[in-house]
Amino acid sequence: MFKSDAILERLAELHPRKIDLSLDRMYRILERLGNPQLKLPPVVHIAGTNGKGSTAAYLRAMHEAAGHGVHVYTSPHLVRFHERVRLADPAGGSTYVPEAELAAALEECETANGGEPITIFEITTAAAFLIFSRHPADILLLEVGLGGRLDATNVVDNPVATVITPISMDHAAYLGDTIELIAAEKAGIIKQGVPCVVSAQPRAVEAVIARAAARLRAPLSISGQDWHVGEERGRLVYQDESGLMDLPLPRLVGRHQFENAGTAIATLRYLPTTVDEKAIATGMQTVEWPARLQPLTSGPIVEAAPPGAEIWLDGGHNPAAGEVLGAALAELEDRNPRPLYLIAGMLTSKDASGFFHPFEGLAREVITVPIPDVEASFDPSDLAADAARAGLTARIASSVEDALQSLPRGEAARILICGSLYLAGHVLKIQETVPQ
Repeated sequence: MFKSDAILERLAELHPRKIDLSLDRMYRILERLGNPQLKLPPVVHIAGTNGKGSTAAYLRAMHEAAGHGVHVYTSPHLVRFHERVRLADPAGGSTYVPEAELAAALEECETANGGEPITIFEITTAAAFLIFSRHPADILLLEVGLGGRLDATNVVDNPVATVITPISMDHAAYLGDTIELIAAEKAGIIKQGVPCVVSAQPRAVEAVIARAAARLRAPLSISGQDWHVGEERGRLVYQDESGLMDLPLPRLVGRHQFENAGTAIATLRYLPTTVDEKAIATGMQTVEWPARLQPLTSGPIVEAAPPGAEIWLDGGHNPAAGEVLGAALAELEDRNPRPLYLIAGMLTSKDASGFFHPFEGLAREVITVPIPDVEASFDPSDLAADAARAGLTARIASSVEDALQSLPRGEAARILICGSLYLAGHVLKIQETVPQ
């Protein structure tokens, strides 16, 4: 156990509710810390329901290929909290925040807070701002935690660009029960006069974003209008008013990654950094983002599976994620037919039937499992019932390993472990794999 883990456990007790959207507590602690949010490298602020992390991963890979120093703030983590805070390395590339520095920053924030109520995400975001403010970088990629308007990251008033990735229904209890209300919360990161790059959106969402941008006189760059991205003859083609790029397909699997890569390229047009086409192409091939259709080829999980099985790990957990996963698996099936099995664990706050529905007629069976040490995990029986309501054959297992061992031997199966980033993190712990 790291020293920072013990500090995080203490900090989690400072507020009775894990999520309580407000900026007052953030401004209070940041002022006591000397307002580190005013001393950051140029910020790209990224909101959206799905694709935030992948878009940030493309931006990081492209910048690093061009020799730029990049800080990144993302959440949640998969295995270690340190994954949330990535620092530019003066020698090139980037690394997770060192344990000693993370622990010191958390203690500094704990002292500044003085025991007052504050959520764990707020105080850890304040610690991240402290750390980022003390290290030079050419750009900081700042991912929203939840929503946008009242998210703890939205104390940055002067980003160089904002980005809104695909928006769909999720976190309705906190953000609103219609797509328009959720879009309004996400659009809360748009700033006066600051360019906003927008991925492909439902028409209702696009209208909400357009109204917010018009009110703030923020220039919009919208997928399908101001820029276009797609596959042609096994290449990724990106086009905007500056011209056309003929690029390799992204390393990350699935056609939805074309849109994420395109969003990153469109964002580059507005940044103070220079990233040429060669660096963009390199970034497409070097990008890494764990637990997003991540292939598992060795380790305890693979050993527990039937011999010859093809195993994928994905943390997607809402209906929109189910749709893109279903499409990606259908494409894999067309290229290389195999019987598909899902091993799924989810949080009770998620629309499980909506997530499973795209796999109807595609997956042979769903095996539902609990997520260890997560109180809000679906009971496997209840989750199996939701899968059955979505038209799938479902049964339960006591663990991921049990589910893998229960699969029929003698067939080259395709297995997708899915439904939650917490389940994905659990699998990576079993694999003894810390994301790099």
